[in-house]
Amino acid sequence: MINDEDERFNSELDEWRKLPVFKQALVILHLVEHIIEGIHLDDPHPSTHYKLRLYERYTRQMMENALLIPSEIATADSTDLYDHKMENATIIRKAAKEIITDSKGLQASGYKEAEYLELLYDAVEEFRPLFAEWVQSFSTKNFIIDRWGLFNPPGVSYDDPVDTMSFDSKSFLRDLEDDWDDGDDDDLI
Repeated sequence: MINDEDERFNSELDEWRKLPVFKQALVILHLVEHIIEGIHLDDPHPSTHYKLRLYERYTRQMMENALLIPSEIATADSTDLYDHKMENATIIRKAAKEIITDSKGLQASGYKEAEYLELLYDAVEEFRPLFAEWVQSFSTKNFIIDRWGLFNPPGVSYDDPVDTMSFDSKSFLRDLEDDWDDGDDDDLI
């Protein structure tokens, strides 16, 4: 019984790896890694110290954002709640835009390998419609009202009454309790 559940969990876990938006996020990550690997931040020459600090700042931020994008895709794909998916999508969009901004800062600081930055710009531009299509696929049926008003489905307001929420927390907790009490936890020992 536990092996069947493990297999089901593992197959569901890997579903986000098959998403075109996730695959393109990995392309962006690999390009950022390649750009960073080509920069030597250990040059001791005093005239390059300032430039190296700028390179270090821009590349650190680029890597943080490039790592964030696939992580947030996996997180968004793991929930059924529209508001949570949209919150993750917002983080992804911001990270992708910051990669472009930081790469332009890198170029303005004297980075000479413009062809790699062009590849990165192209990869982000290829990511954009995949991302938009992925976001359009989010179901608006399950949500918790966002009282800040940012991530509600169309037609739902931040001040709508609680009974308009599609997410039934009592049912969720009852189902969770039923799953916990199904008696299969003996296999865990």
